Amino acid sequence: MPLPDQLSDPRVLTLFGLLAVSTAVWLTLGLRARARTRRGRTAGPLARVWHPQESVQLTPAEEHAFGQVVSRLSFGSPGRLR
Repeated sequence: MPLPDQLSDPRVLTLFGLLAVSTAVWLTLGLRARARTRRGRTAGPLARVWHPQESVQLTPAEEHAFGQVVSRLSFGSPGRLR
């Protein structure tokens, strides 16, 4: 079915083409911005956490106590805590 004379004008076709392209670009940029803000709001499990040991030197007694706790929490036999 051919288009009516008014719609077959190259200027009208160009106008509809530009409208379609600009709408597609606008939607794409909006969805990307929404996804970027959603990603920025939620801190993932790998977010950097400050720990006091990064800036405070431990005394030998504190290091020993820390080692005792870690050794109790580490796995002894497969799948069992000590």
